[in-house]
Amino acid sequence: MGVDMNCIKGFLGLLLLAVVAGVIVMFSGVINVAATNPHNAMTEMVLSTTMDNSVRYHAKGITAPPLDDERMVMAGFRHYREMCVGCHLAPGVNSTEIRKGLLPEPPKLQKAVEEWKPAELFWVIKNGVKMTGMPAWGPTHSDEKIWTMVAFLEKLPHMTAEQYKEMDKMAGPGEDDEDGDHHHDDADAAHDHGNAMDHQH
Repeated sequence: MGVDMNCIKGFLGLLLLAVVAGVIVMFSGVINVAATNPHNAMTEMVLSTTMDNSVRYHAKGITAPPLDDERMVMAGFRHYREMCVGCHLAPGVNSTEIRKGLLPEPPKLQKAVEEWKPAELFWVIKNGVKMTGMPAWGPTHSDEKIWTMVAFLEKLPHMTAEQYKEMDKMAGPGEDDEDGDHHHDDADAAHDHGNAMDHQH
């Protein structure tokens, strides 16, 4: 029994030391929070695993509507072109200025989207992800509009650069969002925005 109590006291002592050390580090400023300072492998693994499991847990119970309607996919393309290309790239768009400065680096959705179910994509787009640069689009976009983005994302993995350019032509000028926060005068300007700037998350 005495051995057990000693073990408990030792554990509590180590826990207290860890808390004190954490507080000292937090207030000292020695941690480099610069986006130019990459995470170490352990930190990256912990953050990535936490995010993946959180998204899957909170997306439970969300039921996706039919996502094959061509008009829905085209509407989603317009939103993606306006809001997402800068960070998440697109077929034929391989790099942007803002993407290079983000930590963690946003995933290339043409590849990453297949890892997620439609309900999970919807949750991420609507709610965003803390400390990643991925904004929550729910405050400015209706669920209906967010589902159009998911519909487009479902087509993205198998889309060629030529097909993306053709959709760009078909989509025409950019449109204001629900609050009029973003607008481009024509499709070329929107595409240039995607090449020069970068936000899906």
